[in-house]
Amino acid sequence: MTGLHLAVALDGAGWHPAAWRDLLARPSELLSARYWSGLAAEAERGLLDFVTIEDAFALQSSRFEGPDDRTDQVRGRLDAVLVAARLAAATTHLGLVPTTSTTHTEPFHVAIGIASLDHVTRGRAGWRPQVSGRTPDAAHFGRRKFPRFDEAFYRAPGSAAFVAELFAEAADAVEVVRRLWDSWEDDAEIRDAETGRFIDRDKLHYIDFEGEHFSVRGPSITPRSPQGQPLVTALAHDVLPYEFAARSADVVYVTPHSREGTAEIIAQVRDAETRTGRTGEPLKIFADLVVFLGDDADGRKAELDELDGAELASDAEIFVGAPARLADLLLDWKAAGLDGFRLRPGTLTRDLEAITRALVPELQARGEFRDHYAETTLRARLGLERPASRYAAAP
Repeated sequence: MTGLHLAVALDGAGWHPAAWRDLLARPSELLSARYWSGLAAEAERGLLDFVTIEDAFALQSSRFEGPDDRTDQVRGRLDAVLVAARLAAATTHLGLVPTTSTTHTEPFHVAIGIASLDHVTRGRAGWRPQVSGRTPDAAHFGRRKFPRFDEAFYRAPGSAAFVAELFAEAADAVEVVRRLWDSWEDDAEIRDAETGRFIDRDKLHYIDFEGEHFSVRGPSITPRSPQGQPLVTALAHDVLPYEFAARSADVVYVTPHSREGTAEIIAQVRDAETRTGRTGEPLKIFADLVVFLGDDADGRKAELDELDGAELASDAEIFVGAPARLADLLLDWKAAGLDGFRLRPGTLTRDLEAITRALVPELQARGEFRDHYAETTLRARLGLERPASRYAAAP
């Protein structure tokens, strides 16, 4: 099998704000287990590496800072980690990567949730830590006051330092989570009924993390999971997020808009790895693309734009066209140094199936994508080692 990896980002009815109004959309099912299980089953049918599941503390909005008054777009979502737990039983091979906030969620809670997901999936769990810097998010908790992220904020002195502090907190949160995942050695559980020894207490470790943002004693309450360290992924658009990914993640999602831009971003990511002193395996770099696929893709997108009252805008490149043309683009950009792609279907009911039933066969016909699942864990599928616990005694 070649090195091309494909993931899909799941969010609501799709990545177009009017996707729920598509003729094949199922808006009445968006908050149902059946709907999400069907999406995961389709992704696994296409042999995709993993799916990510979006989440946030504030309602969806057409404005970055604060809620809007629109009633013609999807509002409301399910908890991503709980959705992933439900999908664990509906899939056998597919990786499951939910999103959580590092800004308002305790890392201990995240650590046991993702480790539990890794146990129930037998090694298919991942995590996307996400900074939550918006005022409405903070207002749900009442512990901190955040400035409005508007034009005045970015002109004000100290704005860069505030954003840097959010990412420093995120890096600390990931470090705490990773240490908690390591706090049980692999063979800490003895489970010997005859001797009455369930665990070897010497193989459970206090992490004693003391940082600017967290003080966590440990150990975790969840034994070490099948992957040891579930996959950590991060979305990054600029130098500071690239450095966060270099410090904390295994996979980074980037948003180039051309082959040349891809090469430039890859160089920036590698520079960030050098600046942060990253050791071990280099980041796997996936490019994000919003996709509308098929002979009717142009017309479908135009209809959705009209229904929404504006042409779709995105941080990621928007591809509209035939699966064969998308395959050409993916392989062209991959040659610039990418490891894979995370595709964001414009409408999930149509474009996810176009990915699994048209794009994937096209890539397989070119010898560029797997024809079966071989590896049993998500880390192994991406060619990543299973790390040893940092607290285990050297052999």
